[in-house]
Amino acid sequence: MLNLRVILPFVLTGTIWGSTWFVITGQIDGVPAAWSVFYRFALATPALFLVAFLMKRRLLLNRPEHRLAVLVGLFQFSGNFLFVYHAELYVTSGIVALMFGLMMVPNAMLGRFFLGERVPTGFMLGSCVAIVGVSSLLFHEWNANPDAGVIGGNVGLGIALAMLGILSASVANVIQANPTGRAVPMVSLLAWAMLYGTIFDLGFAWLTAGPPPVPTETAYWGGIVYLALIGSVITFPLHYNLVREIGAGKTAYNAILTISVAMVISTVFEGYRWTGLTVGGMALAVLGMVIALRSKQVR
Repeated sequence: MLNLRVILPFVLTGTIWGSTWFVITGQIDGVPAAWSVFYRFALATPALFLVAFLMKRRLLLNRPEHRLAVLVGLFQFSGNFLFVYHAELYVTSGIVALMFGLMMVPNAMLGRFFLGERVPTGFMLGSCVAIVGVSSLLFHEWNANPDAGVIGGNVGLGIALAMLGILSASVANVIQANPTGRAVPMVSLLAWAMLYGTIFDLGFAWLTAGPPPVPTETAYWGGIVYLALIGSVITFPLHYNLVREIGAGKTAYNAILTISVAMVISTVFEGYRWTGLTVGGMALAVLGMVIALRSKQVR
């Protein structure tokens, strides 16, 4: 974890992703969430293929590698983001980011099942503490009025959608780290996965939201560019390389930094209100993640 090639992408992805949660709120204000997901990856996909080409990574995949790319695309670039964008219609962005800190649990469980990664007692203890902390924040969110930061009225639906997004992202994290995925240059696998996910996003958006809207606001398209190029093309290769370097369980802990950045932004720009319950919950959530992170056997 102290290796510079681990620390730099760890901090960079956490900081950038911490900011993207709030940027997403500007993408779902008056524009169907499904179309915003499609626009994001329609821009990011050719950029990622260009990155792979400039890095001289092979772009031709064999059949098993394409099958893996399809699965990663469906779980990561479709399911995960569709669930997240729709979740933020009902729950503040910082809380959704905080919930994603719990991705350490399915990451570790799936990593054990599919990759044989160990799950020590310290990890489970820390996870339980973190779950209690996040549950406290969700309880507060559930009881908050709209002025306390809830965008829509159905917080329960938002929580459920966020949980589905967590599970979807966790599946993508783990399956790409199998032997087939490790044999493919990371940026190439992600480029193809993003392409397949984008195709699905297009079909889903058209079926559920009708013909594509064309927003005219500069801020909207600025957000698309930021999410596509900075929040996707730069960060996803770094993130998945971390999964390969230190394991899916430990990689999930850049959520500590992501959460901190997201909650600060949510407090400043979304008017999130802190109480004794939320401060205590946040402290428990971070403490639990640190306890689990210190369990060095998690791979």
